[in-house]
Formats: sequence, structure tokens, C-alpha cells
Amino acid sequence: QVQLVESGGGLVQAGGSLRLSCAASGRISRLNVMGWYRQAPGKQRDLVATMTSSGSTNYADSVKGRFTISRNNAKNTVDLQMNSLKPDDTAVYYCRFNFAGYSAWGQGTQVTVSS
Repeated sequence: QVQLVESGGGLVQAGGSLRLSCAASGRISRLNVMGWYRQAPGKQRDLVATMTSSGSTNYADSVKGRFTISRNNAKNTVDLQMNSLKPDDTAVYYCRFNFAGYSAWGQGTQVTVSS
């Protein structure tokens, strides 16, 4: 099993920045995908950004050019740098680990962007 612990959420004004971090522990396969999803109240959980262990990235259109995902394979961490935040970015952000059909989620961290 894989355990994920997120940190870095909080309250920020529109236009501001936040950085989320996620640390994975447990049985970590060398080849995997780690990333971030978010869920706003009353809405489904959506992809924000993912990154494979080989460095390929995928971003939601709504965050392209504003958010940057990065990871440290040696430390099994994945970060999300969020710039130019908008009120629409307000959500609970979840870290996710995927490998060969296995998926693990973090507990979520709240990001609130005030206008």
C-alpha cells in the first residue's frame, strides 16, 4: 500500500500563489504517475495536473500557464506550484498515486482563493 500526506493549502487572495506538497510512503513502484486533483463543493473531482516518473506532464486546460507540477523521484514527492490564483480555483486538492491499476489518495488540503 501507498500512503500520501499533503501539505501547503490555505487562504490566499486572487492573484496570489500557493505551493502544495505531497509525500508518498510505502510500497512505491519505480514507474508510476503522481498528480493532483481537486473537488469544489457540489462538483465532481477533476484532474489538475499529473506527472509520470519519467517526467511527462498533463494539465487541465484551466490551469495551463498558471500551475506547475514537479516531482522528486528519490524522495517520492510531488509538488504543485499555483500562481495567479483565481476564486474558481477554490477547492479541496487531493494528491493521487497510480500504478498498474492501483490508486491511492491523500486526505486532501483546502485551497481558498478570495476575490
